[in-house]
Amino acid sequence: MSRVRKRVHPPFTQLIKQLPATVPFVPPEALERQTGQPIRLRLGANESDFGVSPLAQEAMRQALEEVSWYGDSENDALRTALAHIHGVRKEEIVIGSGIDDLLELAVRTFVEPGVPVVTSLGSYPTFQFHVTGFGGQLHFVPYRDWKNDLDALVEKARKVNARLLYLANPDNPTGTWHSADDVARLIDALPPGCMLILDEAYIEFAPPSAHLPIQGDHPQVIRMRTFSKAYGMAGARIGYAIACEETISAFDKVRLHFGVNRIAQAGALASLQDPDFVRDVVKEVNTGKKEYEAMADELGWRAIPSATNFVAIDVDDAERARRIVDDLLKMGVFIRTPGVAPLNRLIRITVGKEEHRKQLSEALKIVADQVR
Repeated sequence: MSRVRKRVHPPFTQLIKQLPATVPFVPPEALERQTGQPIRLRLGANESDFGVSPLAQEAMRQALEEVSWYGDSENDALRTALAHIHGVRKEEIVIGSGIDDLLELAVRTFVEPGVPVVTSLGSYPTFQFHVTGFGGQLHFVPYRDWKNDLDALVEKARKVNARLLYLANPDNPTGTWHSADDVARLIDALPPGCMLILDEAYIEFAPPSAHLPIQGDHPQVIRMRTFSKAYGMAGARIGYAIACEETISAFDKVRLHFGVNRIAQAGALASLQDPDFVRDVVKEVNTGKKEYEAMADELGWRAIPSATNFVAIDVDDAERARRIVDDLLKMGVFIRTPGVAPLNRLIRITVGKEEHRKQLSEALKIVADQVR
């Protein structure tokens, strides 16, 4: 006997019911599925085009033999090595599966429904994704001359009584940066009860003047770094945060303890033993950035000075930027443009290997003629 089943909806929370469907980034694999066009130049996600250290490769191969085991939930060896490098205590370090995971951990720890959070308008959207997902109230400050407006960020945090202030230095998506002295002044000006998330995903590419000395016990600062960029381990998903022991202990209450896999732990630890590899990557990226600047100038556009592994190029018009991105994708070249005005007049291109830079230049010259 057949029965008509009454439609029953899953018992979602009120917050989930109210949230729109959101994807911070459309991955290149999804673009390939949507367009049927294979991507031959993957220069839109700021991954490293230069691979990983040979030491890391070998360590990860050996770790495969133990992949049936969980990774060390305390990440002790990696935290110990990082503590030695940065001159902090390992109790002031937490390991996560990339900065995206660490951002969620920080938001989950400090943000409740209705809690105000401040960031720049157009900054890294995954942070905004997490804040919205936990019911926080986002307050935005416009960029100023393509840079984060530090004074305005602090003033906004003070005005709205923000619990978190997010700053990427160097910045994504513009590639601009502030000096360590400027960031130190921002930290000194933080209102009581406001935590600074300092996202330093691209710090290895920044000039020495941007490297703020690390103070692990500062009660209002959470420093986040990653092995995804200069170390070339984006697919392994591993990064770390440095904060005072009280904050790290709070993270330990809610973090996913086995969230970092054994292979990633081995690769990250070995990467730290090969600083020459990172220096070579940074050197090649710096060469590529100069080429991108010259290319932009030749095409009548302006490259924004960058302290990252990508270059943002101002093409003067948002519609032109979108056409460039779309037309390049038809040629199998993946780049991105930010989604918020006025940043949406920029195209953002990862610095690849020399042969990939040449292929990009050829494709971009063809597209540039089509969008004038």
